[in-house]
Amino acid sequence: MAGSSQSVDLALAMNVLPVPAGDWLVVAPSLITILGGSLCLMLRKNTDLQPKLGIGFLALLVLANVGLLIRVLDTGMITMVMGSWLPPFGIAFTVDTLGATLSLIGSVVAFCAGVYGAATVDNTGRRYGFYPFLLLLMTGVCGAFLTGDVFNLYVWFEVLLISSYGLLVLGNDRIQLDGAVKYGVLNLVGTNLFLIATGLLYGIFGTLNMADIAMKVSDLENPASGTLATVAALYFLAFAMKAAAFPVNFWLPASYHTPNVVVSAVFAGLLTKVGVYALIRVLVMILPASRGYLADVISVVAIATLMTGAFGALAQSEVRRLLGYLVIAGIGAMLAGVAVGSVLAMSGAIFYAVHSIIVMTALYMAAGVMSMMGGSSDLRRLGGLYQQNAAFAGVFLVLGFAVSGLPPFSGFWPKVILVDAAFQDGRAWLGAAILVSGFLTTVAMGRVWIYAFWRGGPEGTPDGQSVSGMPGEPVQLAGAAMWLPLGILTALVVYIGLQPEWMLELSTQGASGVVNPFGYLRSVFGGEG
Repeated sequence: MAGSSQSVDLALAMNVLPVPAGDWLVVAPSLITILGGSLCLMLRKNTDLQPKLGIGFLALLVLANVGLLIRVLDTGMITMVMGSWLPPFGIAFTVDTLGATLSLIGSVVAFCAGVYGAATVDNTGRRYGFYPFLLLLMTGVCGAFLTGDVFNLYVWFEVLLISSYGLLVLGNDRIQLDGAVKYGVLNLVGTNLFLIATGLLYGIFGTLNMADIAMKVSDLENPASGTLATVAALYFLAFAMKAAAFPVNFWLPASYHTPNVVVSAVFAGLLTKVGVYALIRVLVMILPASRGYLADVISVVAIATLMTGAFGALAQSEVRRLLGYLVIAGIGAMLAGVAVGSVLAMSGAIFYAVHSIIVMTALYMAAGVMSMMGGSSDLRRLGGLYQQNAAFAGVFLVLGFAVSGLPPFSGFWPKVILVDAAFQDGRAWLGAAILVSGFLTTVAMGRVWIYAFWRGGPEGTPDGQSVSGMPGEPVQLAGAAMWLPLGILTALVVYIGLQPEWMLELSTQGASGVVNPFGYLRSVFGGEG
């Protein structure tokens, strides 16, 4: 009543306690990238300043994510709600080990891309927004990894997709526009399915807070009802499109080879992994019974994706198209973990996601160096790169072993975990598919190394002739801005392979938090979950 002096207990609806200083790291990635992207956009005509600003803000992003992961490991999951409204009324950022780890790895890859772009993006690309788009892309990527609300997961997807369209057409070549149309149409369909499924989810539960939905689903007498299974199937199709899973994966090899190579590297490392992350968060954590209902379907899709990627890579002579199929094969391995759904399987899927983010970004960067040294990305026109730079040949061989899942590099451990989890779950055929895909990937990467590095010249020329087939033609050398990020990522591949314990610990913590989300619920609502 107007003029009433009766006090209102805001603690029933709002968080009236001050936010601990360390918890502000939850929103720091979004604030840094939005501010950095805006500043780079305002100063876009200063092409000499663009790399310095972009790389500086990306370095800050890495530091913020390092601090966030340390904070989560030290204090446990962190939840911040906009406007101080208590969940489920306020829009929540909820950060667990899974989200913090992927956000950190993503920011490291973006920093490396920013440095690499200083050498490969010309003044026109800088003027038309490479660094603003890259920073705003990371706004969406980090936001998706850190949000605790399904609708805001959709919003962050839109932010990263809008930025990715800008990066994809940067340069305005006809082939880029063609690739952008294919990329855009499929992602538009996936986005609409995502939104429809989210609307249905809200209609069922009256909330889109992930923790609130997870609690309400666990209280249902039939959590695998037809209605929820339908919603889960819609989410699976939407995220499968975004992750480039079979049979909706044809847009990826048709578009990822078209933009600047550093843009391809960022896309291959990050964008499909956000789709897999969303699939893990929604199906495994929020709708686990429906995931179990769809497990056989997901297994079939995982096997088809593994085989499509591996055989597609064998059929390619253009290096970036070949790498696009290897991205698809990696998605199949992660879907295998989702199909099994155990803590062990999810640990393998998370570990594989981290590995794939690093190694696929590095391989695309290596493809850029190959193209610069050899004058082409076509295996038929490459050769003799070992004689030009033996150290680079060794780097590419390490990355080839890693993406194939061979020891002692980063890809070996998650594949071992995924195969073990599949056999434990009675899905031997799924484990066998992972092994066969790894063998075919080894053959595909061996073919690249033999053609581009080991033989002395390109197809149709005597060994020992210049790599372009024209004796005496000068070879363009890659600069330090290309070697440094490639070296950082390759070092990570080797370090994770030789010292996997810390990554195993992080992936196991992340998997436990998703499969058994009691800590997640406690972080959002307090109490004992």
